[in-house]
Amino acid sequence: MTDDVRDRMIEMLPRLRRFAFALTGCQDRGEDLVQETCVKALGRADQWQPGTRFDSWMFRIAKNQWIDTLRLGARYSGIPLEKLPVVDAASAHNSAAVRHEHHAVRAAVNALPPEQRAIVALVCIDGFSYREAAETLAVPIGTVMSRLARARKSLDLSLYGEEPASETHVS
Repeated sequence: MTDDVRDRMIEMLPRLRRFAFALTGCQDRGEDLVQETCVKALGRADQWQPGTRFDSWMFRIAKNQWIDTLRLGARYSGIPLEKLPVVDAASAHNSAAVRHEHHAVRAAVNALPPEQRAIVALVCIDGFSYREAAETLAVPIGTVMSRLARARKSLDLSLYGEEPASETHVS
C-alpha cells in the first residue's frame, strides 16, 4: 500500500503546495509544510483507507501539521509580500497590470485569517464542495459557509473597496 500512497502523493503535490501556501502565506514555509506532510503521510501510510478520498486525507494531515507548528511557537508569522516571488501565467508574463493585480490578490488572501485562507484554497482554488472542505478540515459545513462568506466579504473590501453585492455566492 505504501507504493500506492507514494504514487498518489506525487500526483497531488501541486495541489498540496497550493494548499500549504494558502495556510502559511509563504512559498518557502509552504514547501516546508508539504515536506513535513509527506513525511508524516508516508510514516502513516497504513492509516489511509483505500476507497476514501486521498486528497482529503493529505489536506487534513497538512492542516494538522500546520496547527502543530503554530502551537509549538514556530516563528511562522509571515513575511512581507515584496519578498515573495511573483508567479505569473506564461501568457501574461510581461503585463504590468496582471502583475499588479496578482500582487493585490495575493496580499488580500494573505491578510485573511489562516482558517479562512484554508477554506478559500479548498473551495475556490481546488474546487472542493462545502461538504468536502468540511470533512477535510473536520469542521461543520456551516463553519465552512460562514468562513467562506467572511473571506469573500474581506476580499471584496480589500480588492474593490466596497461591500459585495447582495447576491449570494454559491460554489
